[in-house]
Amino acid sequence: MMDHLVTLDGGLPYKPIVLGFMWTIYVWEQYLAYRQYRLLRDPTLGVPKSLKAEVTDEDHQKAKAYGVDKALFGFVTSAFTQIQNTLLIVLDALPSLWAISGDLLVKAGLLGERDILRSVLFVLIMVLGMTVLQIPFSLYSTFVIEERHGFNKQTIALFLSDLLKELLLTVVLLSPLIAGLLSVIQWGGDQFFYYVWIFMLVFQIVMVIIYPTLIQPLFNTFKPLEEGALRQKIEKLAKSVNFPLAKIFVIDGSKRSSHSNAYFFGFFKQKRIVLYDTLLEHSNHEEICAVLAHELGHWKKSHIYKMLGVSQFQIFVMFYLFSHFIKSKPLYEAFGFSDTPIIVGLILFSFLYQPADSLMSFVGNVLSRKHEFEADAFAKKLGHTATLVSALIKLNTKNRGNLNPDKLYSAWHYSHPPLVERLAAIAPLKKTD
Repeated sequence: MMDHLVTLDGGLPYKPIVLGFMWTIYVWEQYLAYRQYRLLRDPTLGVPKSLKAEVTDEDHQKAKAYGVDKALFGFVTSAFTQIQNTLLIVLDALPSLWAISGDLLVKAGLLGERDILRSVLFVLIMVLGMTVLQIPFSLYSTFVIEERHGFNKQTIALFLSDLLKELLLTVVLLSPLIAGLLSVIQWGGDQFFYYVWIFMLVFQIVMVIIYPTLIQPLFNTFKPLEEGALRQKIEKLAKSVNFPLAKIFVIDGSKRSSHSNAYFFGFFKQKRIVLYDTLLEHSNHEEICAVLAHELGHWKKSHIYKMLGVSQFQIFVMFYLFSHFIKSKPLYEAFGFSDTPIIVGLILFSFLYQPADSLMSFVGNVLSRKHEFEADAFAKKLGHTATLVSALIKLNTKNRGNLNPDKLYSAWHYSHPPLVERLAAIAPLKKTD
């Protein structure tokens, strides 16, 4: 059904093009990371004037030290990943992995045309292999950096338990996703990208539903927030904006980290609010309500649906462009393949798509920061200006956030505006409250 798809052969040197894209993006992002690192190491950059009354120099120095450690670690992990991916391409490792996946099926007695099963096995081998290679870095991040700065609460046993669960979930979730995706592409013919778009939308919605109800409970315990003043204030806040609150939970985030958070989930009239126990430990009731008022702003402004729409647009564009490469023999041959398996084509196309993906990630961050400002404004309109300011400063201090981020780095990478920018946006409205 797919023999008539237009291909963009043209005899292009695909492998050098892909390596060029990879290294250009890598150099760009390392340049940004170095700009950030340089500011973190600058001894002349103290607490911003607007925060001198709220943030001590001691807390600021701790935040800078945390940032330096993460930046240095980031240089190492980025270099490792870049070298790994380069070798994967230069040494034609993908054809070898494809051959291994076929051999394993033969040894298992699964003969004949089993492209989808082989594709699933191929992806799992690749993903699980890369996951194993990242384990030493995860251990160092958790038990050295996070431990050094007082955030880590995990034990080795809990770390290994989480890792095992994550690997099992990868197999359980990724297998049907790959099988379903390839089935839709094969069935969809020349216009498969329309059907893939619908398939991915359904998959995303399913994940939004099952993650908080089935997946996260495998890692954390949810307990109903006990009756009392805080619960009454949250219920009153939700009612004031017609938020269909069904339940309020407290999650035991402290068993892994002292970082804190709050969020809501659920569709229609079954919304649930989740508070990290660490947030309850260092915030008063008014500050917690201010944080939740911000979160309710995301709901009121339909930010989740807007971001879902952006995500779907990106998916549609990617698969539409992929439809022009799916049968491009020169693309496959450039990376050592003699046949044209769909899953391999998708992976190879993703290499070519890197610049667009990087740019769309930036656009997504710009939109996310815009949403954060809007959610702040919503919370302020509800009368939470002073407590929102207090909560933001406290969260940033407790999480050791960077008070002086590089403007270019934060513009490219941050999904939330820097604290100083958020407080500057609050100030004009603060005068009129």
